[in-house]
Amino acid sequence: MTIISVNLQAVKARIRAAAQSVGRDAGAARLLAVSKGWPAECVRSAFSAGQRAFGENYVQEGVAKIAALDDLDLEWHFIGPLQSNKTREVAENFDWVHSLDRIKIAQRLSAQRPSGASPLQVCIQVNVSGEDSKSGVAPAEVAALAHAIKPLPGMCLRGLMTIPEASENHELLRQRFALLRKLLEQINGAGMQLDTLSMGMSDDFEIAIAEGATILRIGSAIFGQRSKKGS
Repeated sequence: MTIISVNLQAVKARIRAAAQSVGRDAGAARLLAVSKGWPAECVRSAFSAGQRAFGENYVQEGVAKIAALDDLDLEWHFIGPLQSNKTREVAENFDWVHSLDRIKIAQRLSAQRPSGASPLQVCIQVNVSGEDSKSGVAPAEVAALAHAIKPLPGMCLRGLMTIPEASENHELLRQRFALLRKLLEQINGAGMQLDTLSMGMSDDFEIAIAEGATILRIGSAIFGQRSKKGS
């Protein structure tokens, strides 16, 4: 077994244990392997170990990796900040986008999604910690953006995503994740049927699972410490 395979099995075991400890189904939280900074060969190794969904933060790197691995049946998620001049590449190559925070970007993705492709699955990124350095809309703006995105053709609004501040304070992190869950509940209470909470990474995914995460974005616990961008 490769080290990636060993790490994957260990992470999956932790996910199952964390879910069961809070009374959730063992498969309730889906693993998204974040492969940014790692070559296509590492993704291929994870695929051989049973992983199918992968996340990329940088458009150019992600598109190159998708092309290099087009012989595999993979699901690709774009999870990084997205600029207007990169939307076409994302709309044409990825299955999911987790980082929508502007209606302009959503409109461009909608217009640029190929007509024969399945709808692009999207999440709104929410800045739950209020940090100026973080992307994402403020919690008070989420509902309005959700209602603006919902009717756009070529995409399907699935839920919310967040990246809280790095912290060893588990109670603080739990509050951040709980806020995202409550925002989703409020939006659904107003008539939507969203089902996705993209939250939790290598250092905090067990806390996120306790607050209802449905997609866990885990990189270093699977692949190791990331190499530099573009390597």
